[in-house]
Amino acid sequence: MSYRGEHDYLLKDTNYSDYTGVDFSKYSLEELQKLWRKTLENGMHGLCFSMYEDGQEPGDTITEEQVERRINIIKPYTKWVRSFSCIEGNEHVPRIAHKHGLKTMVGAWLGDDMEKNEQEIESLIELAKEGCVSIAAVGNEVLYRNDLTLDQLLGYIKRVKEAIPHIEVGYVDAYYEFSVHPELVNICDVILSNCYPFWEGCHIDGALNHMQRMFGQASDAGRGKKVIITETGWPSEGQSLRGAIPSGENAMKYFINTQLWSMKDNVEIFYFSSFDESWKTGPEGDVGAYWGLWDKHEKLKF
Repeated sequence: MSYRGEHDYLLKDTNYSDYTGVDFSKYSLEELQKLWRKTLENGMHGLCFSMYEDGQEPGDTITEEQVERRINIIKPYTKWVRSFSCIEGNEHVPRIAHKHGLKTMVGAWLGDDMEKNEQEIESLIELAKEGCVSIAAVGNEVLYRNDLTLDQLLGYIKRVKEAIPHIEVGYVDAYYEFSVHPELVNICDVILSNCYPFWEGCHIDGALNHMQRMFGQASDAGRGKKVIITETGWPSEGQSLRGAIPSGENAMKYFINTQLWSMKDNVEIFYFSSFDESWKTGPEGDVGAYWGLWDKHEKLKF
């Protein structure tokens, strides 16, 4: 998800948690790194799975061996894995994650290519019937990108719900989309909300509270339905956006605070992301390549 300034005004000025995060002024850089590593080793609810090595990009077919290697790296640290597509090797992610005892949020990537949409939907349904899908996510930021109409999207969601009635089905988008599209709330079993203080130019000192407010707005829109934060994170390098500064120090602070809040308030979060992916410099600018907890060589950053 990248920045779109015209949506800032939709965020309500309300606090949704009394947890203010860690006072990092007391920590040296070495102590911060130790706390980051301890937080990671304590485990997290969920992690977004990064598929692509250097030189690879969406559209390339990924092998089972590559997915297996990366699942083995992340599995000691997370209970859930989130995937974004069900074709071109992405279908290996839920199968291999399930084999290793991880729960899966499995996404069908929808866009303006109707033929590929059919492949995605059919593969998602097949994976669910195999028992590899814990939560099905029908589309990711489709409305945000204006790839489909709301009615088209609702049709896909309804189709998946009818095919796999025993599995929770939702749709992933920016937190504010659920406020302006109550039809999405009505049809989804669970509200899947992306919350990025970085893309709204938020300084790291206010980032946790800003994200809590994003979650709160999605919760208000959900009217009692469970809300899961399907993406949130902070880049370790790249160009700043207003007050949001990418750095290793800020990435560590944001990860620590989100994980401690997740545990304290029992909020389910899928952190973005597992590995740095070089191909993302195109759509998101230079920061796109640096959202991982691991670098592009599959080494922990800190």
